Amino acid sequence: VQLQASGGGLVQAGGSLRLSCAASGRTRSSNVMGWFRQAPGKEREFVAAISWIGSTNYANSVKGRFTISQDNVKNTVYLQMNSLKPEDTAVYYCAASPSPWTTNRSVDYIYWGQGTLVTVSS
Repeated sequence: VQLQASGGGLVQAGGSLRLSCAASGRTRSSNVMGWFRQAPGKEREFVAAISWIGSTNYANSVKGRFTISQDNVKNTVYLQMNSLKPEDTAVYYCAASPSPWTTNRSVDYIYWGQGTLVTVSS
């Protein structure tokens, strides 16, 4: 499975961005798609995940502000980010997992995209 993330950029606090992750290859082997992020000097952290049937899971820090969705025909997963805060600044990675549930553990994800930078200015 190959993953291509896009949509990052510079936005002011309170603004919105939508990230996209296009998957190709043996996508049927990846039941769950997730988004993680890594800020400078910090560990990678879970953001959101969605299963093939549409179950979702969110980190507490983004609940109510971020929405994960998917287009199974296009094999693309989206992360709509609203009410962005400076602390959301990070490189965002999409990842794919064969897990049967919307896991938040990075070790469960075996395919990773290259990352896209999101910068939120105050």
